[in-house]
Amino acid sequence: MAPTDTDPRTQLVSLLPRLRRFAHGLTHDGPLADDLVQTACLKALERWHQWQAGTSLAAWMFRIVQTTWLDDYRARQRHRTEALDDETAPELPGEDGREVVEQRSQARQLRALVEALPDDQRAVLLMVTVDGLSYKDAAAALGVPVGTVMSRLSRARLRLAEGLEGGH
Repeated sequence: MAPTDTDPRTQLVSLLPRLRRFAHGLTHDGPLADDLVQTACLKALERWHQWQAGTSLAAWMFRIVQTTWLDDYRARQRHRTEALDDETAPELPGEDGREVVEQRSQARQLRALVEALPDDQRAVLLMVTVDGLSYKDAAAALGVPVGTVMSRLSRARLRLAEGLEGGH
């Protein structure tokens, strides 16, 4: 029998682009993000019996990606920095060279601020603002109350705003 759209396996495959975006936001590295998603999918398949039909498969998978990343991240090293140079930065639109340089500088500054956020705040920020998860789905993925998601997101946004204001 062929899988249907309601088949969890089909749903899992359709989640892959979202999981990869989330993983890339966590790792800041394409190949590492791919490895993270692959590892998370393997863990999910090994623990498929733990997923409860009728619950959000997306939330369950985002949680597996996040916990896998945290486990791997802590195992490798505590502090990791990656410099974004002008050649790896995406082409930003600008009317003149000065504007392009300023936008790249702001992009580097924002990336550094996001990387400097505590893990819990960065995860919520990425889930809600980048992937578009609802507060409820992000809370389910992280295993925390919705109020905690709202609080972490608020603190993350405040830190980013303060960091951007302080950089001008």
